[in-house]
Amino acid sequence: MMQSKVKRAVFPGSFDPMTLGHLNILQRSVTLFDEIIVGIGVNSSKEPMFLLEQRIKWLEEVCADFPSVKVQAFEGMTSDFCSKMEAKWLIRGVRNGGDFEYERTIAQMTRKLNPDLETVLLFTDPEFAHIHSNVVRDVLRNGGDASAFVPSAIFRREG
Repeated sequence: MMQSKVKRAVFPGSFDPMTLGHLNILQRSVTLFDEIIVGIGVNSSKEPMFLLEQRIKWLEEVCADFPSVKVQAFEGMTSDFCSKMEAKWLIRGVRNGGDFEYERTIAQMTRKLNPDLETVLLFTDPEFAHIHSNVVRDVLRNGGDASAFVPSAIFRREG
């Protein structure tokens, strides 16, 4: 198969940590694309809760069930990363109307920056619509049990 014929997409995020909502979008995306790159965005102005190396490890474990999925960290603009990876599609998850408005704005700006990149919005299944990484981090910071909100690989961590 020629490289240009491969349907390659990027699913970007901080994944700090990955949630069951992210996993829901990824599981449904693998049927749509030949290859998916889960891109862990590194934002120097944000201090993540979990180290990049830990997030990569978790995502690689979660994505091991999907042979067409690769995990890679990136810095800079997502549209530039997509170009570098020769991806023509950008996968984004939407939980609610607020997410939709935000994602629509980002998709329109991304289209201006990279007209060859198409944003695909997938709505999370209703049972995952309430899960948000910010809330999961708050639960974890306060010693709560977040296992109902994240893939089991996240709780198989050392220390």
